[in-house]
Amino acid sequence: MTNKIKYIGTDDPELELFESQYDLPEGMCYNSYLILDEKVAVMDSVDKRKTDEWLDNLEKALAGRKPDYLVVQHYEPDHSGSVGAFRARYPEAVIVASAKALQFAAQFDEKFDASLTKAVKEGDVLSLGQTTLQFITAPMVHWPEVIMTWCPEEKVFFSADAFGKFGVKDAEPDDWACEARRYYFNICGKYGAPVSTVLKKAAKFDIETICPLHGPILTGEKMTEALRLYGIWSKYDVETEGVLVAHASIHGNTAKVAECLAEILKAKGAGKVAVTDLCRDDMAEAIEDAFRMNRLVVCASSYDGDVFPPMHFFLWKLQLKAYQNRTVAIVENGSWAPSAGKAMKALLEPMKNVKIVEPMVTIKSSMKEADVAQLEALADALLS
Repeated sequence: MTNKIKYIGTDDPELELFESQYDLPEGMCYNSYLILDEKVAVMDSVDKRKTDEWLDNLEKALAGRKPDYLVVQHYEPDHSGSVGAFRARYPEAVIVASAKALQFAAQFDEKFDASLTKAVKEGDVLSLGQTTLQFITAPMVHWPEVIMTWCPEEKVFFSADAFGKFGVKDAEPDDWACEARRYYFNICGKYGAPVSTVLKKAAKFDIETICPLHGPILTGEKMTEALRLYGIWSKYDVETEGVLVAHASIHGNTAKVAECLAEILKAKGAGKVAVTDLCRDDMAEAIEDAFRMNRLVVCASSYDGDVFPPMHFFLWKLQLKAYQNRTVAIVENGSWAPSAGKAMKALLEPMKNVKIVEPMVTIKSSMKEADVAQLEALADALLS
């Protein structure tokens, strides 16, 4: 990376789920960095799945030296899982973290020794010799204990989980935005305001390199694009003009309605139109697309006097992640007592600045020729 900063992280290509819920078709990586100066600092550890590999990487990069500090920016186990093993090997190193993180350390490990620790806060500086580490607090990006670190001499910003993505470090093809977007909205989406606050702090730095805890190191045009997208995402602005048509269909009839409506929207010039099957497609990708575009159509079957559960989970997850500033249309299906529309509307109404357009379309069992006119009217209302 630089003469003083070395990469010592690990890939985890065999990991199938992140946080036991997000699909990882290309695995995951845990980034860690070593700063070699008069004093030696390690920036974060890795998940316990990769402890041995990480310690080997560290020992080789140290080339006989000993670390003076381990900076733990984020105490979630995928980054703190090897702290205990590090202490066992390097018992004289000081653990540097926020006071809240050191509290978490004792919660995760009741044998954690707090004697060789240093709590840092906003504005604190740690000198390594020719380089300094300047700490900024980043609470709720996406845990309350998070700190980030600016190294002005190297123009490197260590950004904790921010600017991360799913996948191994150098996944090919490296389309950063695709998996970074899915990562952001599912991991950090609820915390747009704290992310915006951190972006304002970072804007004061002359950053040339961003070093996140997941995904590739960002420089040049990729870094510029990442900063641009984070500005959009953190404010819940629209990245792409278009419509996500999300359906939850029991026997396939509601799915046919959704596909028909998608074609109508395309013909009316709706921009990008994406269709997702909430029963089969990746739910995290559906969440990502809902935030990416400015309009959403939810089409679902009625079920037990409510709405088919995959749709309920989707809308609940959107609410959990602070979905806002969007326009939504509703299509329900029912054979004898349609209830999906009412249930979906109840889930949408508490969301901030979400406009629900009329008319809501009700399908009885299967789409008829007469229903197409209703879908046309709904498309017009959604795009007006």
